[in-house]
Amino acid sequence: MKLAEALMNRADCQKRIEQLKVRLNRSAKVQEGEHPPEDPKDLFQEMNDTLQELESLMTAINRTNAQTVLHDGVTLADALTKRDILGIRRTMIQEVINAAAIKQDRYSRSEVKFIPMVQIAELQKQVDQYSKAYRELDTGIQEMNWKTELL
Repeated sequence: MKLAEALMNRADCQKRIEQLKVRLNRSAKVQEGEHPPEDPKDLFQEMNDTLQELESLMTAINRTNAQTVLHDGVTLADALTKRDILGIRRTMIQEVINAAAIKQDRYSRSEVKFIPMVQIAELQKQVDQYSKAYRELDTGIQEMNWKTELL
């Protein structure tokens, strides 16, 4: 199985677990004399099976990420960490830009005037650079995911 397939299966397991939570909660309690929509024992068994599958997938994915080396000598695990940090940097700076760029309509000169304390244009250039680096790194990661066999 390719790493990309394992990642899709992991996402599927995570969705099934969320759905099972809802179904278990719906079946956990009923009015006296009524029957639950589904047997909680069956749902718990399905949950345990799904969690076991998820654990196996996550272990194999983490092992593969730690041992797979990209073309530049960086492991896939390190590249994923770098991509996550690029995303956080980009998001944080974009939020600062959004906060500083809020236009406030003033109806008279006596109303409080707000001025940005950051250089929005410079910050936007940083966001653009982080976005480009993120896209390029993500493309390399996705390419490697489809080339790499799960360990």
